[in-house]
Amino acid sequence: MPTLRQSYHNALTSLSTRTGTPLPSLIFSFAVLHELTAIIPLAGIFFASRQLGLGERVVGQFVHSDAVRDEPSWLNDHLTQWVGEGERWAERVGRRYGVFGFSKGQPPVSAADDIQPRRVSSVIAGDVANAVFAYAMVKALLPIRVGLSLYLSPSFSRRVLDPIRLRAVKFFRKN
Repeated sequence: MPTLRQSYHNALTSLSTRTGTPLPSLIFSFAVLHELTAIIPLAGIFFASRQLGLGERVVGQFVHSDAVRDEPSWLNDHLTQWVGEGERWAERVGRRYGVFGFSKGQPPVSAADDIQPRRVSSVIAGDVANAVFAYAMVKALLPIRVGLSLYLSPSFSRRVLDPIRLRAVKFFRKN
């Protein structure tokens, strides 16, 4: 009886054969696409929510909503978790790069602060709210991002990564 590892290997090998793409290239292409499908929507949602003023309204409504605190559910629990992660992420990035209204070069958030989320202020406002909103939306889009990355990996590998790999191999073989 095949082990789980062998069945994954067989499935990936058959995918590689069917698409005509080397397995390492497929895996790397998935990783690149997965990151691109996070970064591009994050920036797009951030700037769109900034222009429309969505971040402050949505995050403020969510943070101060009694329904979220009173009704435990999978969605409310995950939204609460994503907002907390988004706050910590926005503060960490803001302090490191001097964005979202933070000064550049302030000490990074310590591990102790990551355990206990803290508010940047009593109300999440401005670019921090937009960043938290964008972060939570990208987290919510995870199933779509994974599916899109899986679907596009073979063609991305053949059209983008393989030509780069072949040029690099050709360059180093000449030398």
